[in-house]
Amino acid sequence: MRTSQFFLATLKEAPNEAELPSHKLMLRAGLIKKLGSGLYTWMPLGLRVLRKVEAVVRDEMNKAGALEVLMPAVQPAELWQESGRWEAMGPQMLKIKDRHQRDFCFGPTHEEVITDIARSEIKSYKQLPLNFYQIQTKFRDEIRPRFGVIRAREFIMKDAYSFHTDRASLRETYVVMHRAYTNIFTRLGLKFRAVAADSGAIGGDASHEFHALADSGEDALAYCPDSDFAANVELAEALAPAAARPAAAEAMRDVDTPKQTTCEQVAELLGIGLERTVKVIALMAGERFHMMLLRGDHNLNEVKTGKLAGLEDFRFATEAEIREHLNCPPGFLGPVGIDRSRIRLIADRSVAALADFVCGANKPKFHLAGVNWGRDLPEADLVADIRDVVAGDPSPDGKGRLEICRGTEIGHIFQLGTKYSEALNCTYLDAEGQTRPMEMGCYGIGVSRIVAAAIEQSHDARGIIFPQPIAPFGVALVPVGYQRSEAVKAAADKLYAELVAAGIEVLLDDRNERPGVMFADMELIGIPHRITIGDKSLAEGRLEYVSRAGGETEMVGVEEALAFIRAKFGI
Repeated sequence: MRTSQFFLATLKEAPNEAELPSHKLMLRAGLIKKLGSGLYTWMPLGLRVLRKVEAVVRDEMNKAGALEVLMPAVQPAELWQESGRWEAMGPQMLKIKDRHQRDFCFGPTHEEVITDIARSEIKSYKQLPLNFYQIQTKFRDEIRPRFGVIRAREFIMKDAYSFHTDRASLRETYVVMHRAYTNIFTRLGLKFRAVAADSGAIGGDASHEFHALADSGEDALAYCPDSDFAANVELAEALAPAAARPAAAEAMRDVDTPKQTTCEQVAELLGIGLERTVKVIALMAGERFHMMLLRGDHNLNEVKTGKLAGLEDFRFATEAEIREHLNCPPGFLGPVGIDRSRIRLIADRSVAALADFVCGANKPKFHLAGVNWGRDLPEADLVADIRDVVAGDPSPDGKGRLEICRGTEIGHIFQLGTKYSEALNCTYLDAEGQTRPMEMGCYGIGVSRIVAAAIEQSHDARGIIFPQPIAPFGVALVPVGYQRSEAVKAAADKLYAELVAAGIEVLLDDRNERPGVMFADMELIGIPHRITIGDKSLAEGRLEYVSRAGGETEMVGVEEALAFIRAKFGI
């Protein structure tokens, strides 16, 4: 491709609303153009990258035995009402009406549609297992679209759905899909990690997320460098302290804290470690008031909390509700002396192991020090793991200590079980002629998100550094003086034709621009290899090669240039 026949629309500066490097660089390089909040047009350069991601995904899915389909983006409400998710999805689902005032949605996912297909087309165990996939546009009405295509409202997703006679068959396909995802992200040149994850709104029994590792990632991941353990912080278990709770050594006493409303402020005033303080997080579930106790240096894990009995639909209590139950403003709350007939007390494992701790006194401007379980307050109604793990915590597999990194979710696989097949009456006849619900699996990849995740991992001050498998072009040919020098033009045209014939995608910059402009654009758009052709180097029988990733410069003989570049592509 020649730039004179292509469309390059690079910018010197990114728009002010762009936050992450990937968002800034995708706009500056002209990969995408913003249409509206969370809505982007993929421009020719960006679409080349997107199609390369799709090609690798499609190839590995086909190798894994999945069959490609294409389902409608617009879905009738009846299916979602049948599954019970029409209301459960909430405002994230874009609901629309046709001219007859019938309800539809722009599909955020396709479990209902594919299950409807399966229940009408699959009748016998002899037809199973089957795995269908599609690469298609989804829409989720994010409350705050941000970070470009990482958190867009409209996006491209690969979603696959498998159907099975039993759980053993589902597990077999789950392993196959886990391997396929590993192959996909490896081929795309990404640094990634698979972690155990929460199934969230999709549901199911087991799931794994695949994350592209980057400091800017939205998710915190816990992993053990001494073992294979890895999990999203939402799911990673915080083990109970190994040591028994110490005996009480202090008397409980009031502490005057006139301006100290946080654990950090109280710890500083008293000159103690933050880990000796206890904070209260007040929740409501139905009409029941809950006090969640955590160490001052820990954070509440909302996913774990929502899995506790009686807290499935919890929300944070309002200040009015807090005052109603405790007659105290937030900032001074504590568990001592509360009415346990009206308030459920849940303590994190680490709090249940504390002695002589500091907490709120349930009266303004005071805290309590030297508080102990059993002596000063009854044991908690429930002791549970309700906190996020932190670096240094014991690994749940007992093989070391946890470390925390960040990642952007680019894939998620689920063992759905019979959640949707039972709701939608998706059944088959087994070998004995008995009707049974199909076991299901679900496997998603954020195709458009992968492009941004790759850029988050690999960029510098000059622009994008694309992994070779997804770069829009493999080689940039930059002839200096192409419009003025016959020798440069002839050499550039000859090498361009040879590279194209070898199956290498080349962008020949034949614009009448200054060398600095051409170099800056080629670096910005992230082409892995650059060959510069100029009169001076040609006179010496050489061309200049520059690696975008490594930055190294090398002089290559004119006659050796084709073989040199072919070697870079392994051909």
